[in-house]
Amino acid sequence: MITLEDVIRPSQRNLFSQLKKLYEGNTVACEGKFLLVKGEAPVLLVAHLDTVHRERAKTICFSEDGNILMSPEGIGGDDRCGVYGLVRAWERSDKKPWLLFTCDEERGAGGAKAFVQWYGVKKLPMELENIKCIVELDRKGKQDAVYYDCYNQEFEDYISSKGFQTDYGTFSDISLIAPAMGVVAVNLSAGYYNPHSQHEYINRSQLEAVIEKVGEIIEETSGENFPRYEYWEQEHGYYVPSDVPWKYKDLYNRLLDYCYPEEIEEYRWAYGDEVLKPLYEHVSGRSYSSPRGSGGKGRGANERTGAKSKISQAAPDALVRTGSLL
Repeated sequence: MITLEDVIRPSQRNLFSQLKKLYEGNTVACEGKFLLVKGEAPVLLVAHLDTVHRERAKTICFSEDGNILMSPEGIGGDDRCGVYGLVRAWERSDKKPWLLFTCDEERGAGGAKAFVQWYGVKKLPMELENIKCIVELDRKGKQDAVYYDCYNQEFEDYISSKGFQTDYGTFSDISLIAPAMGVVAVNLSAGYYNPHSQHEYINRSQLEAVIEKVGEIIEETSGENFPRYEYWEQEHGYYVPSDVPWKYKDLYNRLLDYCYPEEIEEYRWAYGDEVLKPLYEHVSGRSYSSPRGSGGKGRGANERTGAKSKISQAAPDALVRTGSLL
């Protein structure tokens, strides 16, 4: 069994090789970029192998009870805690999760970019299409949950039910991976503190507690009733589905001033993205021209409720009059 100390000490290159050997025969490797470990449970766990420290953690110092770990070279909890968490979660699971170990997240996310590229040209296993959610362990603290530009309230509620609290961040590997795969993602705390400094330390018990919760998520994603949570992207203060083509994003965002996403999705499903323009022109009472700049949410909740009734009752007639796909 690999220990936390075993994960902390090696260089990124050596750790990559050790993990590749550990999961031999069950991986897809892009040398120096990423290592994908194939699983059975429809959840992808993500962590990065590099740290910001120039030297490896040759000396590890422990608190008297062994719970707190530090190093004069920098302990590298960001993100060796995440790497250890993925390994331990895999070991403890009856139905194994998918694991993604990336390289150089701290230096421009080269590993995540390579993974996205391979995914886009279908060089990765087709079974990845069945992933229901992505869980990254690359966050300081003990109970943070960060979603970046991804929004799915149902998924956020589910993660919150595990004791995590929504927080905010700027970037991690899932910022690239989640929209590329079109599935929701969250970055969870991994028990380290003071990242990117020589004063960084690891709280072992807090990391183990998070790993236990990740184990619950792995088990529950395998259930038939566990949904595949779609990635929704925030645009101009709203959240726009990742599968909306770029040329329609502004139209979709404008429509959110007048109706709920579920309504728009019903029309997209029935008539395709081409329906967005006549639908917008009907409910807004104005013609669609050039994209607007970024701004607020526009109408309030009460105004939306009224618009919802208007759309549901009148839009089909409007589509006929405007020569839609009907």
